[in-house]
Amino acid sequence: MKMQEVRKIAKEWGVKTSRMSKAEIIRQIQRSEGNFPCFGTAVAGACDQPGCLWREECLGGSKKKG
Repeated sequence: MKMQEVRKIAKEWGVKTSRMSKAEIIRQIQRSEGNFPCFGTAVAGACDQPGCLWREECLGGSKKKG
């Protein structure tokens, strides 16, 4: 998802995005949704949040880090 789209979603949730990385914004959105702020932290591609909006991008990013 592009940064512009992430910022739009953040605005809908009332999340301020100045000086934040994409991952930090997404984690703050996750907090606002009442979910775990876990974007990009999956270990070995394991995730127990199947309904997460960010799941596909998150797992793709976490695999690159590991």
